[in-house]
Amino acid sequence: MAPQREWLEKDYYEVLGVARHASADDIKKAYRRLARQNHPDANPDDPQAERRFKDVGEAYAVLGDESRRREYDEIRRLGAAGFGGGAGGFGGGFDGGDLGDLLSQMFGGAAAGGAARGGGPFGAGAPFNRRRTPSRKGTDLRADVHLTFEDALAGVRTTLRITGDGACDTCQGSGAAPGTSPTVCSNCGGRGQVAIDQGPFSFAQPCQACGGRGQQIPHPCGTCGGSGRVVKPRELNVRVPAGVKDGAVIRVAGRGGPGTGGGPSGDVLVTVHVAPHPRFGRRGDDVTLEVPIGFGEAALGTKLTVPTPNAHQRTIKVPAGTASGRTFRIRGEGAPRRGGGHGDLLVTVKVQVPAKLSREQKRLLQEFATQDPTPDERERLLFGSDVGG
Repeated sequence: MAPQREWLEKDYYEVLGVARHASADDIKKAYRRLARQNHPDANPDDPQAERRFKDVGEAYAVLGDESRRREYDEIRRLGAAGFGGGAGGFGGGFDGGDLGDLLSQMFGGAAAGGAARGGGPFGAGAPFNRRRTPSRKGTDLRADVHLTFEDALAGVRTTLRITGDGACDTCQGSGAAPGTSPTVCSNCGGRGQVAIDQGPFSFAQPCQACGGRGQQIPHPCGTCGGSGRVVKPRELNVRVPAGVKDGAVIRVAGRGGPGTGGGPSGDVLVTVHVAPHPRFGRRGDDVTLEVPIGFGEAALGTKLTVPTPNAHQRTIKVPAGTASGRTFRIRGEGAPRRGGGHGDLLVTVKVQVPAKLSREQKRLLQEFATQDPTPDERERLLFGSDVGG
């Protein structure tokens, strides 16, 4: 693979957090650690995790390959040196094609130096750069899945209908009409580029005849017009993991738009929407539940039988003198956790004050109220013994 513009712009050693003399094992260990740490599935609430994960993978794709690492180091050295003085400044380790690639990225428009094809002060005889249009990953597509509270806790497999770029079914993505095939471009000889002499340099630009693809399609496919792709609906099977949270994004790798120039397909990013439950709520991996109790139950204590999201029933003891808003924890009855196990069920009791009282209830409460602190006693409790003195 030819050096990319990013090689001059990105410090892959810094991305992986390793020294430039780091061993292959150190680079691999750093990559594995950072890949696990920044994987989007492990950071559903961090929108930057996906970008960091891609940067780590890009860095390891270069530094994890011995030959590409040497090439990367040399290009970074030449870039930092500004190419040095004259032909000698280009250093060793490049053939004509590689140097042409480097110049094409430095000057834009795929410039190939005189050293890459002869002529001018840089020597002669090296072949013209044959790099075609660079490969690119396909477009990431987006979709939404709507789940009930119960399905989000249990996990489901579901089928989504998405619309986006896909390979043309008529020509199987070749762009040529059935029974025909693309041909090598006669204008550029399949290189995808043509040279333009500019003094000591020979600049290469995309071939106009084939659009830089190196191929021509004499008989384009009638369905896709020769592009090899169409926008079409298709079905996608998705596994939603147990315990997924509202707003989480599930990545389905390789099912997005097709790549160009032999690049990989994009991904499908599925956003999860969880409907609210009439009784249960969610706090991380814990499930919440509010239970109303009477004043007498709070004052005297009681036992409550409560439902759980896992279709169980559990009994909790509410001690005498329990204040409204107190929360009781039932362990293991919450949402499934990614690493195994479950969160807890958090039961919060809410003391209900009746809106209407019978005569007997009023009489009993008035009798009970005689035991409450007097206004003077309450003030002394609140403000100290000097109040009123």
